[in-house]
Amino acid sequence: MSAKTMQKNDHARMLVLASTSRYRQALLERLELPFTVADPELDETAPPGEAPAATALRLAEAKACAVALRFPEALIIGSDQVADCDGQPIGKPGNRARALAQLKALSGRTVVFHTGVALLDAASGRCRSERVDVASTFRHLADGEIEAYVDREQPWDCAGGVKSEGIGIALFERIESDDPTALIGLPLIALARLLRAEGVQPLSSKGSR
Repeated sequence: MSAKTMQKNDHARMLVLASTSRYRQALLERLELPFTVADPELDETAPPGEAPAATALRLAEAKACAVALRFPEALIIGSDQVADCDGQPIGKPGNRARALAQLKALSGRTVVFHTGVALLDAASGRCRSERVDVASTFRHLADGEIEAYVDREQPWDCAGGVKSEGIGIALFERIESDDPTALIGLPLIALARLLRAEGVQPLSSKGSR
């Protein structure tokens, strides 16, 4: 269950990432805080009519809450991302054919990746959350470019079929955001702000209050 061994001391709060995403785990490791990983085991289906931006924030909070009973004294991080093209959610392709179709449909268009992040104090029930939006404009892509990208990256588990941290960055004309890590799946600038509000200081000698 654990991606990193949690080393508790008298000053540190246990930090739990409510996600099994390898991308989010790798991002959280950048803050150099010990953490444990837990699967929220949550149904992520959006109710009819829910806006993609609302889905991202709701699921971020729900994921954190879903593991709270297992870690009643911890600070729990939840995060979710929904790709939005003209108000319509764009999911994870799951396979090559769907990835090709998605990217062909998105060629030349702007997609907003909504990434919600929540930090739940399981002991008090206090939940702080933020949403970071990334407006990503795709180039007009040739079929050969799309096929080459899909075969190289195999982005089946990425919203919109995009891995911007790899060769996928070449798909875009421009990317606009206040937090470049948001597009990968966990907005670290926003998360660090939430952690500081709870007394956790990533840049202190111990990374804790």
